[in-house]
Amino acid sequence: MRISRLSPVPILFLRTSGCVLVSACLAASSQLPPNEVKITTVGNYRHITANGIPDHTPGQFPNRHNPNVIGPQNYDYKVPLKPKVAKQPVAYHMQPFGIAVNGVVFDPFAAEWWQGNPASGWQYEPHGGAIDLGLDSSNAHVQPNGAYHYHGIPNGLLEKLSGDKPKMTLVGWAADGFPIYGPWGYSEAKDAASPLKKLEASYAIKQGARPAGSPGGKYDGSFVNDYEYLEGVGDLDASNGRFGITPEFPAGTYYYVLTAEFPFIPRQFAGTPDASFERRGPPGGGFGPPGRGGRRGGPGMRPPPPPGFPPPPF
Repeated sequence: MRISRLSPVPILFLRTSGCVLVSACLAASSQLPPNEVKITTVGNYRHITANGIPDHTPGQFPNRHNPNVIGPQNYDYKVPLKPKVAKQPVAYHMQPFGIAVNGVVFDPFAAEWWQGNPASGWQYEPHGGAIDLGLDSSNAHVQPNGAYHYHGIPNGLLEKLSGDKPKMTLVGWAADGFPIYGPWGYSEAKDAASPLKKLEASYAIKQGARPAGSPGGKYDGSFVNDYEYLEGVGDLDASNGRFGITPEFPAGTYYYVLTAEFPFIPRQFAGTPDASFERRGPPGGGFGPPGRGGRRGGPGMRPPPPPGFPPPPF
């Protein structure tokens, strides 16, 4: 244990498990630059530029399970103003699913694999309990390049936008242009007067044991592969979305929902993601180095719109 004398802020260095963890005497958020985000519409696109700094108090980073420091980014994304549902869901790999209205990205996958080998095809689920990635109360942590990003419901942002009350809340935009909402939605998708409820995903942990050549044991949610889509079990489709009315789209739209259970953040697109979201930096992991490969999750197909409900007004 030693105290640095080179900084006006005393910093305590702790060595544990072969890693050096930095614990500043001030809260992490007090050292961050201000949040910067700008959302504009140009032509047929919505442009989002941001520095990726949260506008709510993040957890302490570095921490025991995440050694990275939050740092400003240079995000420059665009999404179509008139998105269209694709004929088939679009899988994606280790890249952001979308970006929140505060300029922090939604990036659900972790660069953590069984036996450290992406070729195994068995990718750890950040919320599965088998690994601890040091997520804070907003289900976020930090990539090796300093990018703070969400792996689930951004509680700090959601509380700020909704006043910590049940409310259908727009929290961001997916890479294909469709809106992303928090967990609350109308119990009847086409009826804004229907009671609010927490919408449920339609995924469940598979029954039985994992096959030969895998980590073995019973399916328990430790891996992305442990889950399967069961149409009709919940309120949402395989892309964790549905067609319905929202406060911002009173005529109806397709929209995504962040849920408290798998997939948390959608693992496939209903539309076609813009190329500006393709990975240009380290993937979202814990101690894993940047540049390790990714594998998609979220099997299943998106069911068609409910009978009698029109397609999105785009």
